[in-house]
Amino acid sequence: MCGRFTQLCSWQEVHRFLNLTGPALELRPRYNVAPGQDAAAVRADHGERRLSILRWGLIPAWSRTPNIAYRLINARAETAATKPAFRAAYRSRRCLIPADGFYEWARHGATRQPYLIGRKDGSTMAFAGLWEQWRVREGIKLPRSLAELAPGETLETCTILTTAANETVAPVHERMPVILPAESFDAWLGGGAVELGPCPAHEIVGRAVGTWVNKASNEGPEAMEKP
Repeated sequence: MCGRFTQLCSWQEVHRFLNLTGPALELRPRYNVAPGQDAAAVRADHGERRLSILRWGLIPAWSRTPNIAYRLINARAETAATKPAFRAAYRSRRCLIPADGFYEWARHGATRQPYLIGRKDGSTMAFAGLWEQWRVREGIKLPRSLAELAPGETLETCTILTTAANETVAPVHERMPVILPAESFDAWLGGGAVELGPCPAHEIVGRAVGTWVNKASNEGPEAMEKP
């Protein structure tokens, strides 16, 4: 799975990496993006790529409440095209989620050791994602984090596709995000067929970090520090 990730890249870096159009968005460094939080994502808009801010944890349009979101932070690449929660987005609402690294936890006895995994050269990656629009219904009790939304308003959410882990990630976790190569960006955003397997193991590296990252509300460079 992918339960946390980093977005340290600036607007300029994302712009160069993903060939964006549209207005610039100010992106502050994110060291511990967690489910239920906002994340930067790139979507296709009439043939152009635009950066948006989406809430992580997909809420299908048909869902009566937003509570399902925390169960849908990830979509298995093997079944996303057919699962009711994801199949509509898979057909027509795909996105790229820029990231500099992702965290996974390995169990060592009674403890869970976090690891930060990213490209060997430290460059930005692009996760394959899906996005949805969910409209607030009348009479629905919203969680405190969404209390500012009124009936009829729309919330845009996203999920990250995962695949079987490659040899680098497998000792830590059996799943990993789908990291797309640059040559697949257009096809993915355009709804085409794309290979959604693990990226080559030699391209990425992982290292242990301290347990400060375990708390979702902790945000800062401390999340990336060695134990």
